[in-house]
Amino acid sequence: MKLFKPDNPTKSSETKDIYAAYEIAYTIVDFAAAMAFLVGSILFFKDSTQTAGTWLFVIGSILFGLKPTLRIARELHYLVVGNYSALAKRFRS
Repeated sequence: MKLFKPDNPTKSSETKDIYAAYEIAYTIVDFAAAMAFLVGSILFFKDSTQTAGTWLFVIGSILFGLKPTLRIARELHYLVVGNYSALAKRFRS
């Protein structure tokens, strides 16, 4: 199994489950990052809340950085599952 092939998520029921789990995580991270930036932007309007707003921008940036990390982790997870599947087929033959 190669990285980032479009058919990786549909190779088996296990890869479909992996895809679904990572998509849920990706969506949660994406939503949390957007909310951190939105609230941070609102907090930035007042001098007394600018520090909190700045921290929310930092948290949002970390969350946005987590998104490609999740995509790579998912692809590596596919590789592990694919390698175990190939190994299992060899022993069944």
